[in-house]
Amino acid sequence: MDGHKLGYKGNDVLQELEILTMNAKAAQERILRKILEKNHATEYLNKFMNGSADISAFKSQVPVVTYDVVQPYIARIAAGEQSSILCGEQIVELLRRYIRDLGEGKGMYLLFVKAETLTNAGIPVRSVLTSYYKSPHFLHRKHDLYNRYTSPDEVILCPDIPQSMYCQILCGLVERQHVVRLGAVFASAFLRSISFLQKHWRDLVNDIRIGQLNSNITNSTCRVAIQSFLALPNPEIADEIEAICSSGSWKGILGRLWPNVKYIEAVLTGTMAQYIPMLEFYSDGRIPLVCTMYASSESYFGVNLRPLCNPKDVSYTILPNMAYFEFIPLEDGLKLTEDNEVVEKDKLVSLVDVKVGCYYELVVTTFAGLYRYRVGDVLQVTGFYNRAPQFKFICRRNVVLSIDSDKTNEEDLHNSVTRAKKILESRNQHLLLEYTSCTDTSTVPGHYVLFWEIKSTHEHEGATPLDARLLESCCAAVEESLDYVYRRCRAHDRTVGPLEIRLVEAGAFDALMDLLVSHGSSINQYKTPRCIESGPALKLLNSKVVASFSSPRDPEWTV
Repeated sequence: MDGHKLGYKGNDVLQELEILTMNAKAAQERILRKILEKNHATEYLNKFMNGSADISAFKSQVPVVTYDVVQPYIARIAAGEQSSILCGEQIVELLRRYIRDLGEGKGMYLLFVKAETLTNAGIPVRSVLTSYYKSPHFLHRKHDLYNRYTSPDEVILCPDIPQSMYCQILCGLVERQHVVRLGAVFASAFLRSISFLQKHWRDLVNDIRIGQLNSNITNSTCRVAIQSFLALPNPEIADEIEAICSSGSWKGILGRLWPNVKYIEAVLTGTMAQYIPMLEFYSDGRIPLVCTMYASSESYFGVNLRPLCNPKDVSYTILPNMAYFEFIPLEDGLKLTEDNEVVEKDKLVSLVDVKVGCYYELVVTTFAGLYRYRVGDVLQVTGFYNRAPQFKFICRRNVVLSIDSDKTNEEDLHNSVTRAKKILESRNQHLLLEYTSCTDTSTVPGHYVLFWEIKSTHEHEGATPLDARLLESCCAAVEESLDYVYRRCRAHDRTVGPLEIRLVEAGAFDALMDLLVSHGSSINQYKTPRCIESGPALKLLNSKVVASFSSPRDPEWTV
């Protein structure tokens, strides 16, 4: 089932969805039975089930695990042992109905691969998206009107990300009048590409004007693939793009560069929600932001059945035929179990038995050899579609800052930054582009540090002076929004020092992405880490700091 298509075309797909969600319990039992029939003889399952394929034996005997438990088995397969350790089949890799006239144009989707490595046994080690883009499913996909992309496959498959990005943007600009969809996997990657365009539009305009790719693009496959786009000089399109890009503010530029675009598609939930204001800035709030599906490297999970809803209201309907789903109840709000804490098997809740309003941690069992695996996502049930639950993505598990007894998870951090962000942007002079955090224990007591990259909303009029009191108010707002334990540590125990905001120069988070991608991250799946502990990434950000501000007072705290 194609996530790009679901909800946009075809009564057959919608009819299939109705059948699946009406029979969610039966679908779940059927898929678990198939997984066990296929994999019951594997070393891992046999260890707990003694060769049985019985569902009740699975539920009573197979433990809930994290990656640390599964990793030794994966390492053995990577070293050349038989895949039957985990999976019944050979493991060959490690890994529209709402908008009209979409079929009349093309999609400018910015898609990227990263270089792969090989294990000693010759098994490719790839990110899940790299694997997909190199698979027959993508390369030999049916070229109907709904999956026509501006970028040639050869350019998407270029492992040099800057050259791939340059060529993909160039293709999108040449075909600007035919583009009806814009997007990337994550909102961060799409905005990174817009930032890249802002830096390189003059070179792109020149290439289009003279009908020749500049010498900075050295990848031979890219050069050959782009020749059809630059077969002849096109000064008319070049003039149009130059006039738009040189007109001052880039507010609303997406609609001016691609006047027929109907929506922007990307992951916009969880921490990606912080990018919504910048997307609205570049689109002037006139282009719908669409988030269609929920997936990870482990499995495809669900779809957003209301793709045109406000991104903050997105809920995903779990598809019961994708994997076998179970859930760990988080009974104390968002209090999470530790990685090494044993989860009692009888506490797991099945897909159809979750309760509206409650929080859960997702556990999956898949055909590919993951059994009762803790994905690490925290979800809240928002309702049901027929008998299939709908979930809001809340956060990743155990992304925390901690100095003493305080523990701040990703959602608390995001909410506190969101509150401070409103103060920063209240004067309509600055936007918060990106943030991350760390703990600084070089001071006594240690304290939280936020790295912020901000952007002037009046950049064409010159830089807007920074107001120290405004930034100090932002520091205080973050602290006031953090939980009771943090505020007690700050105001009473004095075990945590005043929170600090360090402003970094423009492009600092692009440099951070470059660094982490160069160390093995995939640009398609890249998300700015919300906590950086140490090492080159922290050193890089500290080298980009241009100003620093600290909370001027203790947060409120009462016994």
